Amino acid sequence: MSYLQIRHLSARLVGAKDRLLRDVSLTVERGQVHGLVGESGAGKSMIGKAVLGILPQSVEIVEGSIELDGVDLLQLSAAERRRRIGAHCALIPQDPLTALNPSRRIGPQITDRLVQILGWDRTRAETRAVQILGEVQIEDAARVLRSYPHELSGGMRQRILIASAFAAEPKLIVADEPTTALDVTVQKQILKLIAQMQARHGTALLFVTHDLGVVSKVCRSLSVLYGGMVVEDTAVRPFFAGPQHPYARALLAATPKYTDPLASLQPVPDAVIAQVRQEVKASDKGWFHV
Repeated sequence: MSYLQIRHLSARLVGAKDRLLRDVSLTVERGQVHGLVGESGAGKSMIGKAVLGILPQSVEIVEGSIELDGVDLLQLSAAERRRRIGAHCALIPQDPLTALNPSRRIGPQITDRLVQILGWDRTRAETRAVQILGEVQIEDAARVLRSYPHELSGGMRQRILIASAFAAEPKLIVADEPTTALDVTVQKQILKLIAQMQARHGTALLFVTHDLGVVSKVCRSLSVLYGGMVVEDTAVRPFFAGPQHPYARALLAATPKYTDPLASLQPVPDAVIAQVRQEVKASDKGWFHV
């Protein structure tokens, strides 16, 4: 059964004609991980922000629905939408250094959400903060909660963001390229940690990434995007066995092969790019909503 269902979602810059998201539909099952894959600018992060209600004011949703546990968020009042998203969703952002407030200690940055949104008392929230830091394998949690972000390593800051996301037991987490700012060794540790936490808590996870290697390790299903449009939506195993869309096939072929590190990299052919651009253009033909 699905927990997140996006149907025919379109978005654009306010007053603009061209769409940034084009008729996007996808499903995230309960307790499963769904990957959003594509090159930079494909619309991956924008979909995540649309789900969480944090699109910039310059972007408007003009069509479609975002159903969370059967409730269309776009049909709710702004206050009710914030309440529902705050109670049931969380974000693991891309850059831990900018995501954490440098002027505040770590403790309040975890506990404030528990107190303000879920209504917990401060003692309960602080107890939960210590517990969840232990789950992400941070030792001496009491000292870390008293620390400022600049006093911690990049890997530890990212573990704190993961802990903060899982602290309130959300039903859905959007992970927006959570390993981009980390070195390769730490990336592997963080990916393993996210997978362990997701399995332990049974959380649905929308995983934004440009790395198909990451998708193969942590996701059960995926959507491939180009120009704000989903060109392929499928389970992970069939995708890696043989993508159906030419762009998806070219994207997979362009992925470096760790079993053959000396092999030449295969760029996405110009003909494939031209084809998928034509598909994007065709999807916009005759489309304009005031």
